[in-house]
Amino acid sequence: MVTFWVALLAISILVYLLLDGFDLGVGILFLLPNSEPRRRAMLGAIAPFWDGNETWLVVTGVILWGAFPVVYATVLSAFYLPVIFMLLGLILRGVAFEFRNKSQRSRWIWDLSFGGGSLVASFMQGAMVGALVQGLPIANGQYTGGTFGWFSTFSVLCGVGLCLGYALLGACWLVRKRGGIVRDVARAQVPVLATGVLAFLILVFSHALLQHLPILHRWIERPYLFVFPAIGVGAACVLASSILRHDDYWPFHMVSLIFVMAFGTLAVSFWPSMVPFAITIDEAAAPHASLAFMFWGEGLFIFPLMLVYVVTGFHVFRGKFDSAPGHY
Repeated sequence: MVTFWVALLAISILVYLLLDGFDLGVGILFLLPNSEPRRRAMLGAIAPFWDGNETWLVVTGVILWGAFPVVYATVLSAFYLPVIFMLLGLILRGVAFEFRNKSQRSRWIWDLSFGGGSLVASFMQGAMVGALVQGLPIANGQYTGGTFGWFSTFSVLCGVGLCLGYALLGACWLVRKRGGIVRDVARAQVPVLATGVLAFLILVFSHALLQHLPILHRWIERPYLFVFPAIGVGAACVLASSILRHDDYWPFHMVSLIFVMAFGTLAVSFWPSMVPFAITIDEAAAPHASLAFMFWGEGLFIFPLMLVYVVTGFHVFRGKFDSAPGHY
């Protein structure tokens, strides 16, 4: 039962990264100079999906709260500030999405709010991941780092890196779903953003080596971890080739594969810990009775129904959006 809930938690996080990642990325690209028709087309490319995508963040929180309460309590104690800012960013972008269509003179405020909220939410997510990778100050099962114990050079680098990664995913989504000038501009942005992501990876790896982060020992103990970055490199090569060939289909799928490989690298590096290197999965799990009780609701019905909903939604809105952009 513990393995079942770990698997569901991992799937929920990964689905959230991929789905909300591309619409957060589009929001970040919103901050760049764009004409009003182009901005409306960008919003039209994510309109049928964005609020449903954020539901997976709720699912992740529910699984942590119910199945792994120790991790929920410890992580929230460390990340109260970044979580609050992340939620405020998500709320702001949701409000701006609706209000910009009902305003004229103040539309620039909502454009800035939509892009700024996306940027803040993305940065905070990356910073939290970076803090987990670096290791939180935990003693006797209690977080001891204070309000800013999560903040470090490494966490800031990871925050910036995730913003670049989401922007790359968003640009590839626009290439996939739109045509004309929107697609052409997004295609031109992909090489720049991909170069930024590569620079981030080099900086993060160099920093990890200089700081002798404990997680690097897992790479020595588990050499099969190198399979994940190897597949990521192959996906990056296909991405570069598809951009050069002006292929609209493969870029988004290749960047998604790179995200999957990055997530797989972290997940296997963390195992069997949930908070490296302080709390293991068995220590974090709720009693068997609680896990079994949750199984009949969240595990057996809600989670599969959500997957069906996502697959159905993406099937209905498959292909390019060639119609004139308008409010969804």
